[in-house]
Amino acid sequence: MVTALATSFRHRTDAKPTLYIVPRRVASWMYGELTQRLFGQILTREETMMTIKDLDTFFGSGWNRHDVDVLMTFMSDDCVFESTAGPEVCGTRYAGRERVREAFVRVFKIFPDATFADARHFVAGNRGVSEWTFTGTTPDGKKVEVNGCDIFTFQNGKIAVKSSYFKNRTA
Repeated sequence: MVTALATSFRHRTDAKPTLYIVPRRVASWMYGELTQRLFGQILTREETMMTIKDLDTFFGSGWNRHDVDVLMTFMSDDCVFESTAGPEVCGTRYAGRERVREAFVRVFKIFPDATFADARHFVAGNRGVSEWTFTGTTPDGKKVEVNGCDIFTFQNGKIAVKSSYFKNRTA
């Protein structure tokens, strides 16, 4: 029997949440009238969740080792990468595994020594954030060091959207 997890809060400020495990058919009936936002808080055991440890590996083994194959193991089939710069309001949007892979390779060509230091992550359901300090040097010798973050949307334990942001540091 597949079960669903639901959390209930008592109407007291000092109360801790109570966790209920109920059969899926009951959860579907109980929560059928809830909005999508609330229903998203009910997790089934068959769903795969992205974790902080996964994001540590994504940055440590993927970005900091310049391993695009490792990076792509974390990306969903229909993934999107929104870069820090570009002509669109979101920077440049790369949709699909092939275009995202090409964009990641391009980062390493622009910054052959790119690193993401002091990465801090949090995950809440299907969303997450990573904060870091990016350092890199362009092939012509220009050094870059800026704080930045990624805002993630997860789907089935993979990154569906990676939207990146940098501080715009002046000389």
